Amino acid sequence: MKTLKKERTAEHFGRITEPGCIVFTRLLPGPVERVWAYLTESEKRAKWLASGETELKAGGTATFHFKHSDLSDVDDPIPEKYKDMENGAGFSGRVLQVDPHRLLSYTWGEDSPEASEVTFELKQQGENVLLTLTHRKLKKGEMVSVGSGWHTHLEILTDRLEGKSPVGFWKTHAELEQEYTARMG
Repeated sequence: MKTLKKERTAEHFGRITEPGCIVFTRLLPGPVERVWAYLTESEKRAKWLASGETELKAGGTATFHFKHSDLSDVDDPIPEKYKDMENGAGFSGRVLQVDPHRLLSYTWGEDSPEASEVTFELKQQGENVLLTLTHRKLKKGEMVSVGSGWHTHLEILTDRLEGKSPVGFWKTHAELEQEYTARMG
């Protein structure tokens, strides 16, 4: 299987801005309405993160059905430690804030005692869109997994928006998990 390791610069990595909080920024091809659709429409979101409906109102439900093997056409075997996710995984959250084409925030794993919060902020910058993703209320032991997971998903989103075929999720995630472990200790 041929894989292409992406060049990753410091600004591509999530930044810990306070305990339990990691922030990512990406400059994506616009317009902002297109990026918004990839955050909110199940069919488009399924191409880089997870399918599932999102009620775009405060208090609405956001559902996530992950099937990582569907994010790429590359044959990408699942690592043994994630075998429980081989047939997919899912959870729901509660929408906290919506400002169409600018802000979307929801709880991540609403039914879990470890529920956290994810916020996407979008800003049009010429023909591009600055995406800021903030994941808050994380436990210390979750930072490497969440950091490498979001980083991988954002690489796939970038590829999709640029019209490229993404590499396999699990291979990319394994590379990034090692890098985040080294960075976060």
